[in-house]
Amino acid sequence: MVLTDIPQRPILKTRVHCLDYEKAWAVIAGAIAGGTFGYGAIANVHMVMTGYWDREFQEIINQALLTTSDGMPLVWGLKWLGCPQATRVYGPDLMLHCCAQAAQMKMPIYLYGSRPETLVKLQQNLLEKFPKLQIVGTEAPPFRPPTPAEAITTRERIQQSGAKLVFVGLGCPKQEKWMAANSPHLDAVLLGVGAAFDFHGGTVSQAPRWLMALGLEWCYRLVQEPRRLWKRYLLNNGAFILLFGWQLLWWRNPPASD
Repeated sequence: MVLTDIPQRPILKTRVHCLDYEKAWAVIAGAIAGGTFGYGAIANVHMVMTGYWDREFQEIINQALLTTSDGMPLVWGLKWLGCPQATRVYGPDLMLHCCAQAAQMKMPIYLYGSRPETLVKLQQNLLEKFPKLQIVGTEAPPFRPPTPAEAITTRERIQQSGAKLVFVGLGCPKQEKWMAANSPHLDAVLLGVGAAFDFHGGTVSQAPRWLMALGLEWCYRLVQEPRRLWKRYLLNNGAFILLFGWQLLWWRNPPASD
C-alpha cells in the first residue's frame, strides 16, 4: 500500500494517518518488501504534546513511515478534521496483529526494550499465541544512554539476526529517538510500541476495553502510577484540549482571505 493513498491530518503539529490495523500492516509489509524500511510511530496525546514543545522530536515523528492514532482523543480529532473513517490503532493490538502476520509469512522479528525478566515472559507469551513466530533476538538495554561502541554493537547484533521487523519498547520519546538514530543502519522496519512489552509480558495490566473506548485509559494508568504520570496526563491533557480546540475552531472557520 502506498502512503499517498492514505488520508492524513495534522493534530497540532503531528501528522497522523487515517488507517486501520490491516492498512498499517500493509504499509509495514510493503516497506519491508520494497527495502525502504523506516520506523513507525504510534501516537497519543503525550507524543503529540512532546512534539509540540520540542521541534527536534516533532521532526522525528513526522519523518516516520507511518503514524497511527493510538489514543481515542486523536481518533476523535481525525474525525472532526474530516476523516470519518478514522479508527483507533492501539499499539499493543497492532503488535499482536503484526506478530500474527509475521508468523504466517515466516518473517523474523526482534524485541528491543523493557527489562530482561519482562522479555522472557513476553517471548513465552508470544510463542504461545503464535507458535510459528520467529523471534530471532531479544535485548533489554541499560537505562543509561548507551556508549557509541554499545550503540554500534546493538545495531550490528540486530542486523546480523536477520530480523525484518523490530518491536521497540522504550517509551516515548526515548524509543522514537532511538528508532530515528538506528533506522538508517538497519534492514528492518522499527515499530515503537511503548508499554506493549509490559502488557503482553503480563507485568502491567491494561485498562478495561470499555474505559479505553471512552478515552479514559489515562485515568486507569494514572491510578496505577500516580507519581510518574500525574504531570504527563494532567498538564499535557489540559494543554492539548486548549490547543486542539483552537485548531479545530480555525479549521471550521478559517480567516477570510483578502
